[in-house]
Amino acid sequence: MNRLVIAMTLVFHISTAAAASAAAAVSERWSEQKANDWYRGQPWLVGSNYNPASAINQLEMWQADTFDPHRIDRELGWAESLGMNTMRVYLHDLLWQQDARGFKKRIDTFLQIAQRHNIRPMFVLFDSCWDPFPRLGRQRPPTPGVHNSGWVQNPGADALQDPAQYPRLEAYVKGVVGAFARDPRVLAWDVWNEPDNTNNSSYGKREPANKVALVQALLPKVFAWARAAGPQQPLTCAVWKGDWSSPEKMTAMDRIQIESSDVISFHNYDNPAEFEKRVKWLLPYNRPILCTEYMARGNRSTFQGTLPIAKKYRVAAINWGLVAGKTQTYLPWDSWQRPYTDREPSVWFHEVFYPNGLPYRFTEVAFIREMTGKAAAGAAPARDGRRAGVGSRPATPLRIAPSFR
Repeated sequence: MNRLVIAMTLVFHISTAAAASAAAAVSERWSEQKANDWYRGQPWLVGSNYNPASAINQLEMWQADTFDPHRIDRELGWAESLGMNTMRVYLHDLLWQQDARGFKKRIDTFLQIAQRHNIRPMFVLFDSCWDPFPRLGRQRPPTPGVHNSGWVQNPGADALQDPAQYPRLEAYVKGVVGAFARDPRVLAWDVWNEPDNTNNSSYGKREPANKVALVQALLPKVFAWARAAGPQQPLTCAVWKGDWSSPEKMTAMDRIQIESSDVISFHNYDNPAEFEKRVKWLLPYNRPILCTEYMARGNRSTFQGTLPIAKKYRVAAINWGLVAGKTQTYLPWDSWQRPYTDREPSVWFHEVFYPNGLPYRFTEVAFIREMTGKAAAGAAPARDGRRAGVGSRPATPLRIAPSFR
């Protein structure tokens, strides 16, 4: 009898230790080896930050009344024609609060569409950019001539300042990551976009005075919540400003982002030399590097300048914007100070296609296809808008965008 008790006790302790070890493995940051092994299994990742042309923001993209799988299918087909194999796509905590089951179903529908086009998306859980007061329901129309006039933060300022709402945010993170934690159609999870962005040129005066401190305290918890869901995909959070050449020169937020990420990600909207400099700053971490935002033509950040460098270092390259539409991000950032209501920008800031599928620049499309190998594969070029009956010249975006309102 004593032997049986001893044996059962031993089995219990071994099982408990194994469970604790497994839990610890799930909750820990990936090792360099695990991160690099994962990355060796990926193609060179090229894609766009994606929001359909018919949606002004994350809420309009995903809410049941405005979710548009047919347009998404068409637009991701244009991305596939370029050889793109990933998209960075924003989610929102209010969508989970509104209808968790329906939201998961629509994410699954999106993943089915993306899979048909050989695209594996990276989902963004939280975002500190633009309007700090998101609201469910019908979204306002675009402000004429203004870049990204309707994009909303996640969580909003009210939730960020109210710790009583943090359990709701935790449920969202664990719920959405947990639902797709072992789904091979999902590439990665970006836990928080530009967490210390205070939107000084747009909504800065409406931001909480202590926003950065609040986010800095919450970000490690968000990483922990996401890890607790046991994802087989890596977690990341992109550094986006300042000097990352050494930990001593980084901000406290930068260090949290870098030290918590399984794979390193960053944003850069500068010229090729600056892009390459920042890649070199991040190489010593010996982890995969993903550029999850770039390409602002008016700022000398271009496909032709950036993609060859990204390919040289095998850095993932995800530009901002695929199709011009209600976000109006073909307009430059300075449109917040001087809206483009009476003129076109001299060059599109972001985006690759008009809403009808006509490329903004055929030379760019050809270059992207050459870089991704799609041209060599003999794939059909992106649809020419002239064959779609829009004439020899496409309508300007300022005339197209209102049709989505």
